[in-house]
Amino acid sequence: MTAQVLVVTGTGTGVGKTVTTAALAAVALAARHTVAVVKPAQTGVGEGEPGDVDTVARLAGSVTMYELARYPEPLAPETAARRSGLAPVRPAWVTRAVDSLARTHDLVLVEGCGGLLVRFDDHGSTLADIAVHLRAPVIVVAAAGLGTLNATALTLEALRTRGITCPGVVVGSLPACPDLASRCNLTDLPVAAQAPLLGILPEGAGSLSPTEFRTQAADWLAASLGGRWQPGA
Repeated sequence: MTAQVLVVTGTGTGVGKTVTTAALAAVALAARHTVAVVKPAQTGVGEGEPGDVDTVARLAGSVTMYELARYPEPLAPETAARRSGLAPVRPAWVTRAVDSLARTHDLVLVEGCGGLLVRFDDHGSTLADIAVHLRAPVIVVAAAGLGTLNATALTLEALRTRGITCPGVVVGSLPACPDLASRCNLTDLPVAAQAPLLGILPEGAGSLSPTEFRTQAADWLAASLGGRWQPGA
């Protein structure tokens, strides 16, 4: 593969993973890089309805969208595939898709579904297995509030035990008026994760207009991710 490949996972659902993926895509596009976004499994969205890759494209701009499978029920991919009677996603399928896109794009972002160890198929394959197949680093998107330290530490431990590189953690949605736990977690997350904090997205970032989102995205991500955010800013 010639492109940089990044896998984006969350510590759970609803932590801001898709909007963080959009921010990563936006800063890459602003630097005149070509970007592809791969969603191995989209759940809870019906035929013809916009999915996560559509959200990324709307916010970030001109990205190549690639969705391998879609299941209508809002469940874990393996469960959703089984209940729908549709084929489950296999890691090898994702690898082939990413390999192909990497030949024609500068950056390929692979966005997971839920957390790192959510099952994709009846063999127990997970996003961690996909990252191993791709030999790609994994960015972890974490919640801001109470409980995030444990969930983030467990996710990073699972990555380390599999030999998967994690450049760092991004807080996917920080309230404008964060509570005490959220404020303390900004200091404690890098300690719990044993990895640097690489950005903070504000709550409601996904509701910004595309122009506002693209203008502000670099302020939310660290220089190593193409942005200009700095710890303590």
